[in-house]
Amino acid sequence: MTSGAAITPPSNAMSSDPNVGAESFRQAHIFTNLNEEESARLLSMVEQRTFQERETLFCEGDPRARMMMVQRGRVQLTRKDVHGVPHAVANLVRGDMLGEGMMIGETVHSTTATAVVDTKAMFLHRDKLREFIGSNHELENRMLAAQLGEVVTRVDQLLFRTSGVTHAFSTGKKRIEHDLLGDGEVQAEAYFGLQTLRALSNFPIGGGRLNVYPNLIIALAMVKKACALANLDCGALPEDIANAIAEAADEVIVGKLHDYFVVDMLQGGAGTSTNMNANEVLANRGLELLGYEKGDYERLHPNNHVNCSQSTNDVYPTALKLGMILSSQHLIEAVVGLVAAFEVKSEEFAAVVKMGRTQLQDAVPMTLGQEFGAFATSLRQELQGLHRTREDLLTFNIGGTAIGTRLNAPKGYPERAIERLREVTGLKVVLAKDLIEATQDTQAFVMFSSSLKSLAIKLSKICSDLRLLSSGPRAGLGEIQLPPRQPGSSIMPGKVNPVIPEVVNQVAYRVIGNDLAVTLAAEAGQLQLNVMEPVIAASILESLKILANAVTTLRQNCIEGVVANVEHCRAFVENSIGLVTALVPVLGYGTASSVAAEALANGTSLADVLRERGLFNDEIAAALSPERMANPD
Repeated sequence: MTSGAAITPPSNAMSSDPNVGAESFRQAHIFTNLNEEESARLLSMVEQRTFQERETLFCEGDPRARMMMVQRGRVQLTRKDVHGVPHAVANLVRGDMLGEGMMIGETVHSTTATAVVDTKAMFLHRDKLREFIGSNHELENRMLAAQLGEVVTRVDQLLFRTSGVTHAFSTGKKRIEHDLLGDGEVQAEAYFGLQTLRALSNFPIGGGRLNVYPNLIIALAMVKKACALANLDCGALPEDIANAIAEAADEVIVGKLHDYFVVDMLQGGAGTSTNMNANEVLANRGLELLGYEKGDYERLHPNNHVNCSQSTNDVYPTALKLGMILSSQHLIEAVVGLVAAFEVKSEEFAAVVKMGRTQLQDAVPMTLGQEFGAFATSLRQELQGLHRTREDLLTFNIGGTAIGTRLNAPKGYPERAIERLREVTGLKVVLAKDLIEATQDTQAFVMFSSSLKSLAIKLSKICSDLRLLSSGPRAGLGEIQLPPRQPGSSIMPGKVNPVIPEVVNQVAYRVIGNDLAVTLAAEAGQLQLNVMEPVIAASILESLKILANAVTTLRQNCIEGVVANVEHCRAFVENSIGLVTALVPVLGYGTASSVAAEALANGTSLADVLRERGLFNDEIAAALSPERMANPD
């Protein structure tokens, strides 16, 4: 899943020869307003360096001293959070710039840059740039104007991502594209095309666009890359076209161009708008990699090339399954972490005796550790179910084209596509035995969604229990204290609510509702295709996202900080009539019931009643031990 080939020269290999790849640096925005003589002079100051895999280019907080352009390989930018933990924020590939802010005063890097693979970069040192500008303020102003133009471009991209307004690009430049319905204008800066614009106009439905779910976009790119390489293997695409599509897909896989995957998740057409959005973005980026302008589809076409040997009906469900597999990893890791947190609390509370309850009434003693241990076991069982249904998503109908008959796919293409997809994803994906059946069948989605619903039910039950156990704090059960996360009332001072379990309950309700939507959509399939797959996709991907987030916040903001009210738990046990259950083998059910009734009526303890009746002895005392009752073995 890397986007560049490995480079063999050592890390300290450097060159000041302007002819060694420096010409590619000319696309940097600082050259925009320079004449030929100035450009040549500045290019002569550009140097080249190869960074080895995992080598740091610069660190967060370092002064910006160099402007760099990636020529080959990949660079990951990370930023530390408030806890000092680094998180990935972007991946940079061929043609991307780093350190452009060096022209703006004495600024420092806001991220750390690390080579993911051996990476070649061209760079211009700030001291060289100052030497180039010298005292020529007119030249400096021209270069700063170019810098401002770059800032405006980035604001445009941010505006488009946040607003969805298709005319958000400030230049106003257009290109003309043509499809089945005729000609149409597309923003010159956009990587999507006319069919994506039509979908934006037709489906302003849920507001949840493809780029809300990055793993779906990554999955689409993986499928398109595998298909391009399979077409190359089968002789259906020339090498330069196939490689351009694959490289463009690699960039998307590492997080580039996601802003341009903009169609609504809810759409008619069985996912065609999603497929065409991907086709157009990869085609236009592929054109740039080949040295052509966006929209020059005579050279690289969204349908003829990117969609070669494919149909929405095999690409879309394949990408959906793959996207769900990728997204489920985050959920699985989150649940594993929550199970571990419950197990830690189970050990911590192993000696805390409390009253067990059935039907909200006193039952028999147990330990708080046993209660939390049961939560862990319950979730561990859900993990097993999630893994089972996730395996069913690994069977794809890629290569079946429109209805599974393989029409328009070259001989051997489905098998090559699945092999290439194994290489691209690293997953043990398999080709469906019956492509016609696989193209119309959505049962794998149904079962996977059902496992998410089951997990949601368990989580909701656990959170309801936590709310009960922490109720009060003085007029309820109050056996545990949840960590206070925020003030609980705008009118009642001092009130703190169990907000984390509450939000998990609500997430569970949403997931249960999403599962019903999946069930109805799966039932609505007709003949050779289920056109309702978009709502299946939107429902399951939302469930995966909100479940993973809910599980994470439950662990971090609640379970890890739970405290037991030990003495309060003990008092409940010692004052409970439920202890009488242990006396049945000694006194018999009738006598035990009579003792319980008298203690309840008089408000006295079982021990007091037993003493009054002359029944209390060492055997009775041992039977009434809460610790023994919680662990009778």
